Amino acid sequence: MNESMRIVVVAPDLALAGEDDEHARAQAERSRALHIGLLENGYNLVATLPADVFLGDRIAQLQPDMVIVDAESAARDALEHVVLATREAPRPIVLFTNDEDTTHVKDAVAAGVTAYIVAGLAPQRIRPILDVAMARFQHEQALRAELADARGALQDRKTIDRAKGLLMQRQGLTEQAAYEKLRKAAMDKGMKLGEVAQRMLDAFDLLG
Repeated sequence: MNESMRIVVVAPDLALAGEDDEHARAQAERSRALHIGLLENGYNLVATLPADVFLGDRIAQLQPDMVIVDAESAARDALEHVVLATREAPRPIVLFTNDEDTTHVKDAVAAGVTAYIVAGLAPQRIRPILDVAMARFQHEQALRAELADARGALQDRKTIDRAKGLLMQRQGLTEQAAYEKLRKAAMDKGMKLGEVAQRMLDAFDLLG
């Protein structure tokens, strides 16, 4: 899987930091370790981008399979930019940080971070971390799709029941006859039963 995985890394521009900035040097060292680990494991590192207002457009253009945030856990601006940039087309988000303060983990996960990794960027850890993150993301997306389908089915059932009730009331049909009429209309029009029921309700509302 990793040979074809396209990755975008979102990281601050450390060139702006002063030479005596120990924090920046530590982050630069982590960033180098991350890039080396990705390349050694055969990932396709397509770009390293800053977390700014243009991030969404750049991610949309590059179409990566995964976004890695290389920043401190407290860098909420970076996370907000990444989450906003992937809202329309969700992707797994992995956060690497040296900050051992885990008070931000809950907020990060709630914001959409798939994996939250504190330190430990040995190259041999990169692949299992990203594989697990991708598997978790795909599992969560499948659950969301199932939930959306279930909600849609429930809404369709309510709509169909309302349409049947109106047909029974206005045309004196039995429940089975009302259902058969809806089903025949759906087949004739090549539409879903719920769609036909909604159109019928709309027509009844329009005609009063």
